[in-house]
Amino acid sequence: MRVRTLTGGLAAVLVLSGPLLNGPAVAVAPVAPAGTAQRQAADDVVTYDASGAAEFRAAVERGAAIWNESVETVELRPAASGQRADVRIVADDGWPRSVPTSMGDGTVYIGRQAVDRGYSPIRIAAHELGHMLGLPDRKPGPCSSLMSGASAGTSCTNPYPSAAEKAQVERNFEGAPTGALLGRM
Repeated sequence: MRVRTLTGGLAAVLVLSGPLLNGPAVAVAPVAPAGTAQRQAADDVVTYDASGAAEFRAAVERGAAIWNESVETVELRPAASGQRADVRIVADDGWPRSVPTSMGDGTVYIGRQAVDRGYSPIRIAAHELGHMLGLPDRKPGPCSSLMSGASAGTSCTNPYPSAAEKAQVERNFEGAPTGALLGRM
């Protein structure tokens, strides 16, 4: 999970309060630690509960991290203890599938049937989380398309969304205030 700082907000407060305190304002750009890119804060947070993901829990966490590295407007975050998660993730013996109830809300099933046939658990997790972020299947499709799913074959282990898939998720969540995601699918 990425670490957020208050540097940008602090700089804005200092810039705005400068004239009040002591003369003209001076713009100060926030500084990121060496070697890291600055990121704008996610507009929306989609929480998930992977406690039912059994042996796929690490794959789910990696799939969520991939989405967090790939998009700006939404963040996938584990639900806090006692918090109702937006997305519930469970392992079962069927085929992987997602049952969204609205944008950013629903249930993901990480099916053992696909893993037993040789499909990558991390690709499955990232693909199914993509459905929760509003992406449809794109079948048949190449391995470079995360949403091509099983049609890319068992040799495809690419868990990263394509540029078009990232852009669609950005559009899906762009400017949507928290709680306004219902009915956007």
